[in-house]
Amino acid sequence: MSKGVFAGLTILIGAAFAVAFATIVLPPLFASGDVPGAFAAGFVNPYASGYSLDTICCGLLLIVWMFYERRRYGIRHGWVVIPLSAIPGVAVAFSVYLILRMKQMPETA
Repeated sequence: MSKGVFAGLTILIGAAFAVAFATIVLPPLFASGDVPGAFAAGFVNPYASGYSLDTICCGLLLIVWMFYERRRYGIRHGWVVIPLSAIPGVAVAFSVYLILRMKQMPETA
């Protein structure tokens, strides 16, 4: 896969998730105003709990990776994954981080 195709697909997937999040989650959240309740709704049954826990752990792993690469490779502006992991979500944060990383990492092989 070329670098351009990779970047395009990464941006497309992150943007698609952001649009889906805005369409599915934000209207009921604005209607209720219940942020803790919206978070708790991700744990309403064992299946939702499993997916929610997976997403939370993936977000934490992304943050750990960002801190490691900031120190090891000097990747700048990776801190944006922290707020993006919460709102709108890990898919957007991961997409943004991959693009930031791709632009700052030296080409190898």
